[in-house]
This record gives sequence, C-alpha cells and structure tokens, in this order.
Amino acid sequence: MGKLIYGSSGIEIEFDDRTLTHLQIVIAAKLRRRESFFFSWKDDPAVGDGRSSIWLDASIPLYFKYAGGRVPAINRDWLEVLTASSNGSGGLQFSEEPRGPVTPATHGTGNGLTTTPATVR
Repeated sequence: MGKLIYGSSGIEIEFDDRTLTHLQIVIAAKLRRRESFFFSWKDDPAVGDGRSSIWLDASIPLYFKYAGGRVPAINRDWLEVLTASSNGSGGLQFSEEPRGPVTPATHGTGNGLTTTPATVR
C-alpha cells in the first residue's frame, strides 16, 4: 500500500500504488494551475466506515510514498473520470478504476462506479 502524507499534520492516507499514481497525476495537474480543492474518499471499515475529506492547496506539502518500485500503466479513462470529478463543485471525489470503456453516462456523481475505502492513520 502506498501513502499520501498530508502536510505537516502527519495524516497518512493509504491507497494501493496504482490508485495513488492516478491520484497524483490529477492532484498535481490541479495544483500546478494553483487550483485549491477538496479531495474526498470513503474510509475503510477498519477506521469507521465513514467519509473523509482534506483541503488541497499548493501551499500544503504533500508526499506520495509508494510501496513498490514500478510505475503502473496509466488508465486514461480513469484519469478522465477523476479529473471531471475534481472540476466539480464538490472537488475530487475518489472513485475506483472503471471497468471497460468510459462513456458520458459514467462521468460525474452517481455514475455507478464503486469506491475503494482508504485507510487514514
């Protein structure tokens, strides 16, 4: 499991390396443009089975720590889904990698995509 370490708070959010790579691409693109936004995800049942959100801004240091040494293949469809979400009023809403081709019906909220819980420590 990889980790997104949020600012100086020491909050560690665990995602598998493939997921973390896709999130890093989307988050970096927004922060390069100096866009601040919320990032939200469903918590793992081990930490309460709720939802969490963090505010992301270019002034807040982020550290992406990967468990493995290989960079995974990038799924452009997943990047499109995550990017579309990040541009909405609710900010980046994490969703699991889509299965099969992405169509306009699978974009946005209530898109039928499932969410993978994240562990926050």
